[in-house]
This record gives sequence, structure tokens and C-alpha cells, in this order.
Amino acid sequence: MTVSPSTTPVQRPHLSAELHERRERVFLLLAGIFLGSMAMLNIIGITRFIHIGPLALAVGVLPYPLTFLCTDLISELYGRRRANWLVFTGLIVNLVVIGTVWLGQALPPISEAARPEWLPEGSWNPPPWQMLSLTEPVPLPNGAVLEGSGSLFYIIYACTAGAVVASMFAYMAAQFCDVALFHFWKKLTKGKHLWLRNNGSTLVSQLVDSTMVIMITFGGAFFRGEKKFVELLVLIGSGYLFKMTVALLDTLPFYAGVHYLGRYLQIDPRTEHHIDREETTG
Repeated sequence: MTVSPSTTPVQRPHLSAELHERRERVFLLLAGIFLGSMAMLNIIGITRFIHIGPLALAVGVLPYPLTFLCTDLISELYGRRRANWLVFTGLIVNLVVIGTVWLGQALPPISEAARPEWLPEGSWNPPPWQMLSLTEPVPLPNGAVLEGSGSLFYIIYACTAGAVVASMFAYMAAQFCDVALFHFWKKLTKGKHLWLRNNGSTLVSQLVDSTMVIMITFGGAFFRGEKKFVELLVLIGSGYLFKMTVALLDTLPFYAGVHYLGRYLQIDPRTEHHIDREETTG
């Protein structure tokens, strides 16, 4: 029968200082990989497109599957609340990235004309790579067209700003979807079948992410007639197929991580995460 959470106190095992530190170190490692991957994909984003076999991919998608493996491991080992908190922290990282990029574009570039008189002549010459000479007009993701010459940072800004905004919306929807579905499958299977909640949550959430990030990033270009709908479908399909393949391949690392980290951290999710009240059954 179902035991009411209000009448069953949560029993937390006493942790030694050494075990507590061990658990926090592993959490920090998983969170660091997650947040580092998030920041990296937002910065390099759509600055380059590559192909892996028949798939056309934005280079920023390469580290993204790691984020789902990390949230699944944290969900399993540390519980839903810490996984959701990590997702919120990722949103803050996204805001820091876009804020830094915006500030870098808003501030004036170094130039000899703005050099204070007390500094020696030539000390404010811009480095040669700051400006690029263009042989033909270059359309940018934000709708601007560079002709003649352009700032390297402005090109990065134009490629990054829109992609980060798109990534923020897609990220929030996909990661919360991943955590919610993970625990839905966990409750439904009574904690069994790790492969089902790992793959079931990831495959759905990555479809949400792939669709949203492409539609938001290139939606303006589509409505301006610069991109065809079939091009968007190719990008969505390629990104999702890549993520799906990696998600299926990470089933073994997920099992290994749960098994070995569970022993190393002395964590039994069935007894430790009754704080996820919907999972408390008897």
C-alpha cells in the first residue's frame, strides 16, 4: 500500500566527513562537466558547421550529449532536487555567457585615436586579427551583412548572441523535460530498468532541444527568405540523429557510472531519495 509522506519521516543516513566530501567532489565533477559543456556549446555554437557522414551539424552540438548523461547520473545518485538545481545553475551560466558577450560588443574597441596622452605612441594599436578584410559580403545570423571589413569579435557576437538566446529557451525546456521524464520512468518501473529511464528521458528531451534551438536560431532567416524549411529540417534531423546515437551509446557509461559511483559513494537511490515524495511506496 502507499505510505503517506506526511506520516513517514525521511531517514537520512549519518555521513562521515570523508564520505560527505567524497560525494560532493563527485557532484562537483559531474556539475563541472555539465556546466563546461553548456558554456562551450553556447560560445562556439554555430560558428562552424561540420559533417559526420551524412549529418550536417553545428560544432556546438558536439559536447551537448554529455549534459544529459550528467543530469541522468545526478538524478539517479543525488535525487531530483539536486538535478533541478543544476539545471537552474546552467541557466545562470547561460546568462553570464550572453551578458559577457553583449558587454564585450558594447564597449569601444581599442584604437590609437582613443589613446590617453600619457601613454606612449603606438601602445593602443589594435592587434592585426581584430579586423578582417572581406573579399565579398558576408550575411550574418542576426540579419546584418558585412562588407569590405569586419570585426572578428562582431562576427563571433552575431553568431553567438542569437544562438545563446535560442539555447536558453531550448535548454530549459529540454533539461526539465529530461529530469521529469527520468523520474516518471523511475517511478513507473519502481526503480528498475535503468536503460529505460536513461534513454526514454534523453531521446524525448533531445528532440525538444534540437527542434527549439534550430527554429529559434534560424527562424528570422527563414521568415526573411534566407533559409528554406527543408534546410531547417535537415539541421533538426541531423542534430537529433547525432544526439540520439550518442544517447544510445551512453547507456553503458550510465550503467557503469551508477554501479561504480553508487558503490564508491555508498549511495542506494531507493533508500536515499524518498525526498522525491512521489517515489515513496511500501
